[in-house]
Amino acid sequence: MTGALVEAQDLVLAHGHHVALDASSFRVPLGGVTAVIGPNGSGKSTLLQAIAGVLEPTSGTLRVLGGSARQSRQRISYVMQSVVFPVGTPMTVRDVVRMGRYPAAGWLRPLTRTDREAVDEALRKMKVEDLAGRHLDELSGGQRQRVYVAQGLAQGHEVLMLDEPMTGLDLNSARTIDRIIHAETDHGHSVVLTTHDLDEARAADHVILVHGTVVASGPPERVMTRANLEAVYGLGSLHSSAERDEPVLVDPDCTPDELQPREQSGQMP
Repeated sequence: MTGALVEAQDLVLAHGHHVALDASSFRVPLGGVTAVIGPNGSGKSTLLQAIAGVLEPTSGTLRVLGGSARQSRQRISYVMQSVVFPVGTPMTVRDVVRMGRYPAAGWLRPLTRTDREAVDEALRKMKVEDLAGRHLDELSGGQRQRVYVAQGLAQGHEVLMLDEPMTGLDLNSARTIDRIIHAETDHGHSVVLTTHDLDEARAADHVILVHGTVVASGPPERVMTRANLEAVYGLGSLHSSAERDEPVLVDPDCTPDELQPREQSGQMP
């Protein structure tokens, strides 16, 4: 596919007075998988929120699918890293997945046969159809994450956006979500996801490296150089793999500041 999924020029994103992403200019091609990487607190989730039309830019320009992010919201399914429902909420798995149909159908209109078929298909794809009648608080973390992705799939979309979809998942859930990501691109959809897994990012078609600003954006081999990764993650967070020359993160959850004592003491992790 040709064309741009995202085009940003001098984009600044902030939460109140806190600037999460300083002036950044980049382009994301349409189609394939785009991985957004960077340390905790680097602005990855904030960038996803802006692309999904949830957060308005503070300054600069952001075009998504040829228009403003807000104009394109109906064409995007955005699955957040965590979804919080009040404990004891009498909401079943099917209820949660049905919510994916509400942006197009409306909250008050009864679901049509097409809506119900989309819900059933999403449950099947994410292998949670046998959990459809169970309540969310009865599920494991991996099962819940699959339910949230099913909600995103149920929504008619051209772009699927996932905020750290693999973090803390059991092997079965991780494999299921990984399979869906590749199935989405096979159907001509674009996928944008945040991840701490450098191997996962290397398998993507496009990578955005973030650290308070977009440090680099492009094909994995151009973005994920040792120099770029060391500048963002810190020297002490990387080591060389015995099997290959590509750097590997020692502790993907740490920030560069947290690595300073080890660097200064000369101790290698």
